[in-house]
Amino acid sequence: MKWSSIFLSLCLLLACDKKANDAMIAIPTTPTTGTPLTYLALGDSYTIGEAVAQKESFPYQLMAQLNIEGKNIAAPKIIAKTGWTTDELQAAIKTENLNQNFDMVTLLIGVNNQYRGYPQTTYRKEFKELLQTAITYAGKNKKMVFVVSIPDWGVTPFGKSSGRNQQTIAQEIDAYNAIAKEETLAMGVSYTDITPGSRNAATDLSLVASDGLHPSGKMYNQWAIKVAPAVLTSLK
Repeated sequence: MKWSSIFLSLCLLLACDKKANDAMIAIPTTPTTGTPLTYLALGDSYTIGEAVAQKESFPYQLMAQLNIEGKNIAAPKIIAKTGWTTDELQAAIKTENLNQNFDMVTLLIGVNNQYRGYPQTTYRKEFKELLQTAITYAGKNKKMVFVVSIPDWGVTPFGKSSGRNQQTIAQEIDAYNAIAKEETLAMGVSYTDITPGSRNAATDLSLVASDGLHPSGKMYNQWAIKVAPAVLTSLK
């Protein structure tokens, strides 16, 4: 065989190997360059990432997922605190007195309304107001607001030992989520249902943080993977 033939065969082999490697590696769809897109995350303990490192929290993992896909998302601005209800989040947003719009906004709120036994009518009213606030901070671009459902804390070790009926907790969570979904879709905003997956924590403790109540980084990663496609679609 001539050296030229050997060289040609080697080149073809290397080209095939490169194609195989490219198929296994997620190649960014667009370069992560230019001005970073801003991100506002509104919520409670599920947004602040109670009991996990900041990088494992839902907003930071969503940012990471989007950046893997070639987007350039800045570190999120987070307005959230463990224990907050809808009215407390509203008050905190007013206190923050933000004077800018954001390229994207996520909203996840309501578990503490359920935990404290607040009326569902109050939740509907205040959630709807918060959703409108989120749209306003997204520059009135509904396509860039993303609502996430409330997870079911009743299946966690804390929930199981709380003395509360797990079925009742689940039913109440579902009722709150039904309200949020109805109001979200009525406004033409994206809604992602992570609640069914959260219930896997009943048999998989790797989905629960060390406090026995809040999601682990593993569960937050699942949420980020579920929400990311909706964001990517809106960013096209």
